[in-house]
Amino acid sequence: MHARYLGPLAALLVLCGCATSRDLVVLLPGKDGKVGKVIVSNPKGETVLDSAYAAARTTDGKVRRDRASQNEVQSIFGETLEAMPPRPISFTLYFESGTDEFTEASKREVKGVLAEMARRPAPEITVIGHTDQAGTDQMNDALSLQRAKRVKSILVGMGIPPSRILTAGRGRREPLVRTADGASEPRNRRVEISVR
Repeated sequence: MHARYLGPLAALLVLCGCATSRDLVVLLPGKDGKVGKVIVSNPKGETVLDSAYAAARTTDGKVRRDRASQNEVQSIFGETLEAMPPRPISFTLYFESGTDEFTEASKREVKGVLAEMARRPAPEITVIGHTDQAGTDQMNDALSLQRAKRVKSILVGMGIPPSRILTAGRGRREPLVRTADGASEPRNRRVEISVR
């Protein structure tokens, strides 16, 4: 039995039983309740799973659409689900123009970021710094990396090993909001943090 995935990856969890006579694929909702879409097929048929707890079962070699209950998923896959690491999460912090100083709103958000990091036993973190379109490429490259390194130093200060934090600066190359060259846009002055 083959499963092809279509849609937002974060919304999907595919579970397959390994028995040759009875395979099971179940589409689980993400934390936000959203689901993706999976096409399950074999030489004898195909079905589309596109709603929470939609299931594909193989019986006598044929794929048939079904629905799994939350209790059934817990009974069959409970141990596997418990062993899974937390889902990746991302944060965005914003900076004052031309500096590595957080905006007032981001100063308040830093506590939430730190709390999320602390609840993950061995996080892998990517910190990417960005700037707006004001200034030269050389200046923006240096500033974006400086912003990323500032966030990294805060994370290291709370006990996360530096080897678990990857930093990079993208300068003004990947604006969140497209603007004219030289424009100062607060939403582009940011650091994006991805935690796995």
